[in-house]
Amino acid sequence: MNPLPASLQSEFIEAGCDEAGRGCLAGPVFAAAVILPPDFSHSYLTDSKALTERRRNEMRAIIEREAISWSVASCSAQEIDEINILRASILAMHRALDGLSVVPEMVIVDGNRFAPWRAGVECHTIVKGDAKFGNIAAASILAKTHRDEFIERAAIDYPQYGWDRNKAYPTREHRKAIAEFGITPLHRRTFRLI
Repeated sequence: MNPLPASLQSEFIEAGCDEAGRGCLAGPVFAAAVILPPDFSHSYLTDSKALTERRRNEMRAIIEREAISWSVASCSAQEIDEINILRASILAMHRALDGLSVVPEMVIVDGNRFAPWRAGVECHTIVKGDAKFGNIAAASILAKTHRDEFIERAAIDYPQYGWDRNKAYPTREHRKAIAEFGITPLHRRTFRLI
């Protein structure tokens, strides 16, 4: 696998952004923002969905150690229900950008929808950006691993939903448990739960 370029360009300080958990039935949506060194390269750095859980966790440790700056943020299930999942995903990405210790001069985001973050900061959406640029791939890995960690802890409190296995995605097991046990405070009430 050829290593991804660290960023779209190297003239300005650039952050990559991505989210995880948009399609889940429960829990927050998580987002991450990452600024990588311009020469950062790793053969395993790619879209988090293309990596095993073990490899994602290995890459998370490398990214958190070697990034110039990184930040992870979220929007709760209640916020998702209030403003919808798209707006909550964008808000979580804005919060992640706000959490960076270095202010980026440019932002690139996985997907095709985003809202301006700060005046004067150029933002670009890139479809399948997490498989094209290292900083977005790094953000996808951090968002996914931090979200999975959250839902695995929540699975201890709500074991009947199988979140340790299904990560709160709409599997048959998860929907059957909702039908049998009802919903938790972490469920997104505006989603089709059954």
